[in-house]
Amino acid sequence: MSGRGLTAVLDELEAVVHAARAMPMSSSVLVAREEVIELVERARALLPEQLAHADEVLAGADRVLAEAHQHADRIVSSAQERAEDLVAHERIVLEAQARAEEIVAQARRTAAGLRRDADDYCDRRLADFEIDLGRVMAQVQAGRAKLADRLENAATDDDPAGP
Repeated sequence: MSGRGLTAVLDELEAVVHAARAMPMSSSVLVAREEVIELVERARALLPEQLAHADEVLAGADRVLAEAHQHADRIVSSAQERAEDLVAHERIVLEAQARAEEIVAQARRTAAGLRRDADDYCDRRLADFEIDLGRVMAQVQAGRAKLADRLENAATDDDPAGP
């Protein structure tokens, strides 16, 4: 294999098609069937790996989000405990409540920021994967269209009632 990953296989497949010998007086080309089939099989074999990688990315984002929630919960819990301790001291009750609210608000802002970052990261990774899959689909459709044209032309050429 000349490269690693689905994109490398697709690049090889594209290179095979671009390097294929053109048919005289036609937009069709001759490609080595075995070579193209082998590249398509390699691409198919890599798809589960790419999907597993996407799952790992999502799991990592879920872990970050869960840690952010746990961190926020600890901060909130700590703030509540601290507020309860301070309530025991009547002179500083108002100050303790205000500080606890600040801590909770900051924890929520931090958790929201981490959640946004994790979601943004997942979205970028999924967008990259979507682009790769779109390229594969476009190349497969183009290949199938060329094969269909070739089959149609072959059927017309073989037809004894033809021109």
